[in-house]
Amino acid sequence: MRGFYDRVNLENPKLHTLASATALRESLRAQGRRVVLTNGVFDLLHTGHIYSLQAARAQGDALIVAINADASVKALKGPLRPVQSEVERAFSLGALACVDGVVIFGTERLTAEIRALRPDVYVKAGDYTLEKLNQEERAELERGGAKIVFVPFLPGFSTTNLIAKIKAAGGV
Repeated sequence: MRGFYDRVNLENPKLHTLASATALRESLRAQGRRVVLTNGVFDLLHTGHIYSLQAARAQGDALIVAINADASVKALKGPLRPVQSEVERAFSLGALACVDGVVIFGTERLTAEIRALRPDVYVKAGDYTLEKLNQEERAELERGGAKIVFVPFLPGFSTTNLIAKIKAAGGV
């Protein structure tokens, strides 16, 4: 089976370095388009993710998604995560029509990406509040004039719940 995966091409034209994402952002700005930024792990793409991403995209004209690098996910979620690598997660996100660009960030905070991308709108799921946002990130968003929006959170849809369902299904 290993030979099959060696031949798989996960070419992803929507995956950017921070520098190329910044160039994309400037191009979109020059076209008068409002850029939305959101971020997360997006380990196993599920209904809650898709809903949030579509709602985020509806806040502007283009959506850039920043995803945590693998080491960052391990630090946040534990040694068994992520289930999918950062390249696999970026590929899945890049396949979505509502996503215009994907950036992988390897630091604990998104501050550098916010500073470089200067989004018009920053979106998080409704399980966040202004108070729950990292204060450094929030300050950078406010300094750049970004509108901060919280989209409704769909209860019951989480990667943790999905993993539990998959484990239960495997025992049937």
